[in-house]
Amino acid sequence: MKIAIPMEEKSLEATVCPSFGRAPYYLYWDTETEKAEFIQNSAATSPGGAGIKAAQLIADSGIGALLVPRCGENAVNVLTQAGVPLYKTIPGTARQNIEAYQKNQLTPLTDVHPGFHGKVQ
Repeated sequence: MKIAIPMEEKSLEATVCPSFGRAPYYLYWDTETEKAEFIQNSAATSPGGAGIKAAQLIADSGIGALLVPRCGENAVNVLTQAGVPLYKTIPGTARQNIEAYQKNQLTPLTDVHPGFHGKVQ
């Protein structure tokens, strides 16, 4: 299964990006092969609707779970309809969050905000 994490940098040792829709990259981690792939977020510079576009990118990629610190309600709706569960990240690196996910130490995401609706954060 592949999981996705929003990232500021292309490194497993980098901290998780606090923004889902405007994250510069997404880490796709394959839990079976333990291979990392960094995908550029084409929605990051959108004037509006970045969260929805990013959510669709994740959904279309066949991701099995999203690890994220927070997420807007429109993006959550897209991901939920696509059957992608969301988990709240812990402070730390991508690697630390992958390990926490694999040990079932992450909780389902409940920190859903109304979104920023065109405002760059």
